[in-house]
Amino acid sequence: MLNILNQPKAELHIHLEGSLEPEMMLHLAKRNNLTLKYSSIDAIRNAYHFNNLQEFLDLYYQGMSVLKTEQDYFDLTYAYLTKAQQDHVTHAEMFMDPQAHLSRGIALNTIFDGITCAITQARQEYGIQASLIVCFLRHLSENDALKTFDQLMPFRHQFIGIGLDSSEQGNPPSKFKNLFDRARAEKLKLVAHAGEEGATDYVWEALDILGVDRIDHGNVISTDKALIQRVVADKIALTMCPLSNRSLQVAKDLRQHPAMLLLNKGVRVTINSDDPAYFGGYVNQNYQALAEALSLTAQDLEKLIHMSLAAKFV
Repeated sequence: MLNILNQPKAELHIHLEGSLEPEMMLHLAKRNNLTLKYSSIDAIRNAYHFNNLQEFLDLYYQGMSVLKTEQDYFDLTYAYLTKAQQDHVTHAEMFMDPQAHLSRGIALNTIFDGITCAITQARQEYGIQASLIVCFLRHLSENDALKTFDQLMPFRHQFIGIGLDSSEQGNPPSKFKNLFDRARAEKLKLVAHAGEEGATDYVWEALDILGVDRIDHGNVISTDKALIQRVVADKIALTMCPLSNRSLQVAKDLRQHPAMLLLNKGVRVTINSDDPAYFGGYVNQNYQALAEALSLTAQDLEKLIHMSLAAKFV
């Protein structure tokens, strides 16, 4: 199995802010003269026990408060790309939440300059290709998202698409129809978290109202035969995240994870790490955990890896 995991692959669902390891969190807090709620690496890791998505998000937003300078964003991105390269990732399409940083008074040029410099250096040193997808926080209003979208336009050449993340329950995709219409007009790629904790209706809305090119997570698709047929017919890829699902109790036991059920029905399933610093593993560890839980064959893993490369945008 380890030889198979050394094959070139893409990672399509990775939140940069979620790759902030406890060691870096403490380091950046000290560098920026910030006082954290946690005094040690062990204290941070002990907090990484979540019962649901909201409990995780509460800690996640606290953690990113240490990101202040261009160097911070460089260090965060470069550290992730280094780990990705070690897992034989050749293409990474990374998420970033601009609203969560703008609300703390961080300038967009600080964020984009740091991330872009890290992407350039990692490409030169490792040969890894990386792109950025900016995600909008669904617990905020669409007006806030549209205002942020306007602020992002001067940096249009530094990202390839938009996404939708944060608290899914009570924040359906249809809430952001105008935002996605604007993004489509700018010829941006479109993705959305849907069907992680939300119902099948949320996935239908992401497809029919937002017109997304990929679905992030999409676990709930397995319960709707018509929806499975739709995503197969439209060649919509799912960016699934096993260790995240287990940590957030979306799939309490990976033996019940729907990845292979969907793959065997013709769905373009990909495996990703989501927020690896919080959920206990980067992309190869996600493949390995799923392989052990579902007794995957070498052929199963090869197909999943192939799907990751077939589903990338760049």
